[in-house]
Amino acid sequence: MNPTEGVTVTHRRYVPHSHAHYGGNLVDGAYGLGLFGDVATELLIRTDGDEGLFAAYSTVEFLAPIQAGDVIEATATLVRVGTRSREIDFEARVVCRSAPHRGPSAADVLDPPVVVTRARGTVVAPPR
Repeated sequence: MNPTEGVTVTHRRYVPHSHAHYGGNLVDGAYGLGLFGDVATELLIRTDGDEGLFAAYSTVEFLAPIQAGDVIEATATLVRVGTRSREIDFEARVVCRSAPHRGPSAADVLDPPVVVTRARGTVVAPPR
């Protein structure tokens, strides 16, 4: 396998109400970081044939809240390939959001999606 810059992986997930920790059905920012770990794992499997290890975040920006009832999309894009390190850009977007003012199960598709978190991180692939 030969890792190539520009490879992208995206996951989508419903945020259950059991994950709300704060008033207004807010979910902690670490929820988005957990999604980034998942998409980084798949990215490394696809590019290196191994799950790899997450080493560090160099930047993390919490731009908008994540709420219970959201459908969130997390994307990882490989931006730099070193001998063993891989630098990845991450972005999490809310693509659907509950609309409780219309009813207990009402929800809307957000167009455009709301960017909630951005980050850059480094993962390490095992030696070949």
